[in-house]
Amino acid sequence: MQLSSKEFRLKKVRKVCILLTMKKVGIITLGCAKNTVDAEVMAGFLQEANYELTSEANADIIIVNTCGFINPAKEESIDTILEVAQWKEAGQCRYLIVTGCLVQRYSRDLARELPEVDVFLGLDDIPHIAKVCDELTGKYSSEERAHRLSLNLISQGAYQSTYLYNHTTPRVNLGPRHTAYVKIAEGCDYTCTFCAIPSMRGLFRSRTISSVVEEVKRLADQGVKEVNLIAQDTTAYGKDQGKEVTLSRLLEELVRVDGIEWIRFLYAYPTTIRKSLMETIAREPKICKYIDLPLQHIDDAILKAMNRPSSSKKIKELIQTIRETIPGVSLRTTFIVGFPGETEEAFERLVEFVQETQFDRVGVFKYSKEEGTVAATLKNEVPAKVKDKRYRRLMKVQAAISKEKNKALIGTKQRVLVDGVSLETPLLLVGRMQNQAPEIDGVVYLNEGQTEQGRLEDVEITNAYTYDLVGRIL
Repeated sequence: MQLSSKEFRLKKVRKVCILLTMKKVGIITLGCAKNTVDAEVMAGFLQEANYELTSEANADIIIVNTCGFINPAKEESIDTILEVAQWKEAGQCRYLIVTGCLVQRYSRDLARELPEVDVFLGLDDIPHIAKVCDELTGKYSSEERAHRLSLNLISQGAYQSTYLYNHTTPRVNLGPRHTAYVKIAEGCDYTCTFCAIPSMRGLFRSRTISSVVEEVKRLADQGVKEVNLIAQDTTAYGKDQGKEVTLSRLLEELVRVDGIEWIRFLYAYPTTIRKSLMETIAREPKICKYIDLPLQHIDDAILKAMNRPSSSKKIKELIQTIRETIPGVSLRTTFIVGFPGETEEAFERLVEFVQETQFDRVGVFKYSKEEGTVAATLKNEVPAKVKDKRYRRLMKVQAAISKEKNKALIGTKQRVLVDGVSLETPLLLVGRMQNQAPEIDGVVYLNEGQTEQGRLEDVEITNAYTYDLVGRIL
């Protein structure tokens, strides 16, 4: 596999920085919440080894935790690596380590094209991050270190990861202290034709119920009130451990943890969400009445080409069952437009489905051709301009739906978890309702009343926008 020259182009990009402190180490993490957890685990190992966690501007060692999911994410990762490499010339940074999915997928190419990087580490090397830093700052020359630390990974090329942390793994919560992600499983057994995740993250494997519960108890002791359970296929949790281990069973144990107020899970695969799970969500007040159900499309021909084990009929029946079983549930989904072979008629069926179903949240992605996937070999590619047009249209349709749903909340009382001061203005506090997951959904701006970060408050909604709301603390 080879990365294109475009992917090595340096440009200014928005990046998510996680600040760690010396031996001084800084981490920049890109991509999804699963990457965030990986960064927090690395931070735990580093802190345990007496490394101080600091901003990248003050770091002796900078770790770039990359994403390799789709082309825009890969470009962002490469650009960030090149930008940090410049800091080695002009700043305090002495060593650059690159980790994450991009390395897992392109270790040989990266080592060849980016000599500025001292070490490349795959996902299975996460537990060794402190030892790697020790060797970087130890007796070996720069050339010897790069060869010594990268040889095993590069010789293997791309391979499937098998690592999964547990409750005994050190971890530092690098986000707001009242909320945390907990990875309950890793990998995926599905073979969606557009997706390269299994080739990087490996086959599905889940943690034990006791391990997850112990981690959540520890987080609660640290002040966490909201837990977001994540995996590639969250609703398949426990399938590798026997019939008695299910997501429902896990949730029933987690609601008993003192101090935890909200439990939300993300990435519910439409073929693994069971009626028993819906009933558990409806019954337990701590579980957010929120289901993130990535559907990708509704046209049967496109679903088949994507190798999605579902159909438009089954999807519509599932949504009806969810809404009947969980009163007031909020539904979030994602769609891909411009998949090879997507005709105008297939796209119109998708638009009509979104209008009829009235999802609370919708994310839309333009299809990205990923080498090594089956979809990359398909004919009838959709031109980029058509993808852009379909993307804008579907987003516009959902924006109108979202605004009407938000306007209907004006005058109602909602329970809001306060995240702190708004990033847009220090004059406003900001929080989220149960149906607003961190980082991916809208927020509630609080323009009246006093409170503190991490508190749950009753809020009257006073104004509404397309994605965000405004309210006053009661």
